[in-house]
Amino acid sequence: MYNEFFNVETLATFAGLVAAVAIIVQFTKSVVKKNLGDKWVRLYAFVIALILTFLFAPAGTGPQGIVLTIINSMLVCMAAIGGYEVVADPRAEKEKPKEKTID
Repeated sequence: MYNEFFNVETLATFAGLVAAVAIIVQFTKSVVKKNLGDKWVRLYAFVIALILTFLFAPAGTGPQGIVLTIINSMLVCMAAIGGYEVVADPRAEKEKPKEKTID
């Protein structure tokens, strides 16, 4: 029986990486939003996903491995962001931007 919540084997899985990215971003995004604004949170999430994926689940060596690891990081980031959106805004009731009118 495991007494650990996360370990290297967990972080080497897609679900483990998604959970780790979501947790890290949610606990630290207030600093990013305060200093840089909302637009940068997604890039920040991608950077966290990229770092964790390269550390715990690289897809190989050489150029192909690097490209695959970057693509996997994108998938992890999208899943982490999407998971948060489902929990935070389950009905997806976002305001539409107002249309610009030419006077």
